[in-house]
Amino acid sequence: MFLRQILHDDLGCASYLIASDGEAAVVDPKWEIGAYLQAAAEVDAEIRHVLETHFHADHVSGRRRLVGATGAVPHVPADPQRRRAGGLRDGDTVSVGAVTLMVLATPGHRPEHLAYLATEPDRPGARAALLSGDSLLIGELARPDLAVEAEDGARALWATVRRLTALDDSVEVWPGHVGGSLCGSGALCERTSSTIGEERSTNPWLSVRDVDAFVQELTRGVPARPPRVERVVALNLRGAGAVGPVRELDPNGFATFVAAGACVLDVRSPDVFDLGHVAGAVNLPAGGQGLGTRAGWALAPGESAVIVSQTLEDGRDTVSLLYAAGVDSVGVSVADPDGWAVGGLPVERAHAFAPRELVPLLEADDVQLVDVRDRVEWKQGHVAGSLHLPLHELRDGSAVVLSDRRPLAIACAGGRRAALAASVLRRRGRRDVSRVTGGVADLADRGVALVAGE
Repeated sequence: MFLRQILHDDLGCASYLIASDGEAAVVDPKWEIGAYLQAAAEVDAEIRHVLETHFHADHVSGRRRLVGATGAVPHVPADPQRRRAGGLRDGDTVSVGAVTLMVLATPGHRPEHLAYLATEPDRPGARAALLSGDSLLIGELARPDLAVEAEDGARALWATVRRLTALDDSVEVWPGHVGGSLCGSGALCERTSSTIGEERSTNPWLSVRDVDAFVQELTRGVPARPPRVERVVALNLRGAGAVGPVRELDPNGFATFVAAGACVLDVRSPDVFDLGHVAGAVNLPAGGQGLGTRAGWALAPGESAVIVSQTLEDGRDTVSLLYAAGVDSVGVSVADPDGWAVGGLPVERAHAFAPRELVPLLEADDVQLVDVRDRVEWKQGHVAGSLHLPLHELRDGSAVVLSDRRPLAIACAGGRRAALAASVLRRRGRRDVSRVTGGVADLADRGVALVAGE
């Protein structure tokens, strides 16, 4: 059995290609399908099956595109409430060469959730691999609140965990999400695989023996919901098809969309963005993880976006990353501040505080520090007197921040989230907003005291 894990680095999603005897299957394909075609070609296998563990809420699946490109048979979970005909159910099997994929019903994250146990029945002692989707993760469990009430999901997940941990210790565990995903019940580690035995001995959730304690703990600290959940699930239910070519906008076309109210997502680096950008643009620096998720938190539902990038290639890459997270864009424009000004578009500059500049202002109480890190980061240590505005509340939860009369300095851990948040607040009408280069730890290194807890 050949098994290759293929990651979507921006969203922390994991997918798989399994091959045997010239046949292959893909499980939980990401939007961009080229990696599966290449992997199948490397092992001289034909993709015959495309399977989903569930209808994902955080990323758009490439199932329909991959089926169209290969002629493979698509397999989705059956509707547990029988509202939709067809689909895989507990106990079904799918053959891939000498490999058998056994279907295991594993509800909790979503009611229709399945896992696939890959074995080679004709080879006693051969490896067995559990493609666990968003049920059992590495060192964690799936979040239970995206499709049903959190308590109901947690109780279903309790039964799922008991079922999966009854498998042999040697069974490999290959999850549907890794570090950077919002689909875990907590912060996921960077490990990308494990075994049932390892999880039984190291995963703290598997040592909880009381169902009520399990449910209470699992539902207490789930992270922010992925943005655009309903849209992404709807796309995945019907199967998202191919989108048209990326539209390159000339200056007139760009100006037309700006005048019509489209949100400008400028993906250049914060330093370059600060030197000159279209007034009201949102700085969404490319690179790192979570570009699509951050865009979803910055935009209003249904709001259209136009991309500004350093090069056309950067813009095209961004369009794909955004669509994979359920965010549509109307086109790409290569950055041209001089041309914008000539064409009548207002061009603005932005300011950034280096930590050494900010410290005396904080000591004199001449600036209000706004911390946009997540809840876990904040609780571990934040500057006393700072305001907490987690990035996922950026669009809707900033009233208290906007009402403060002092100039605002926006900080995070490394600078990218601060650049985004500062630009969103300026777009909402607050002018005296600066980002902080570096992060909260850099302020602590310069003697600013941090406090822990809420």
